[in-house]
Amino acid sequence: MSAALKIIPTPDPLAAKFAELGIEVMTYEHRPVFTVAEGEDFKKLIPGGHTKNLFLKDKKDKIWLVTALDETVIDLKKLPPRINAARLSFGNAELMQRVIGVTPGSVTPLALLNDLSREVSPVLDHRLMEHEVINCHPLRNDRTTCLKPQDLVKFMKNLGYNPMIVDFSRL
Repeated sequence: MSAALKIIPTPDPLAAKFAELGIEVMTYEHRPVFTVAEGEDFKKLIPGGHTKNLFLKDKKDKIWLVTALDETVIDLKKLPPRINAARLSFGNAELMQRVIGVTPGSVTPLALLNDLSREVSPVLDHRLMEHEVINCHPLRNDRTTCLKPQDLVKFMKNLGYNPMIVDFSRL
């Protein structure tokens, strides 16, 4: 399937939050993708660091959202001591929908907007933050929103989060 991209307005409620914070973004529409590999053809048309996102729960029921550069290898057995977590596993679709309001394939750090009880602990990849632009889903997997790393952190801090930045190459 060939890559087809179209620049579109960023959907609300994200557009409203970005406007409130003075964050400039660009959003592309494309076919739905459910894995990092499915978007390889069109990702090369969008400059910047592309994300993969892991919605995790530890054995103490703490919820984690790990946002990493798409090519980053994350060892879930080595990650817990680095982020002060208990043993980690993937959170199920029901928990994901309840806490961050998205379905599998649409996980994104922007979904923290939906975490009204602030249950999630966000973790960002150091290598991702070195890119001029970060590309992630805007709450749905048929779009990609591009924003500056400092604006992603600004977005998270405005919501009450202090994201942990981890160098996954040191795990």
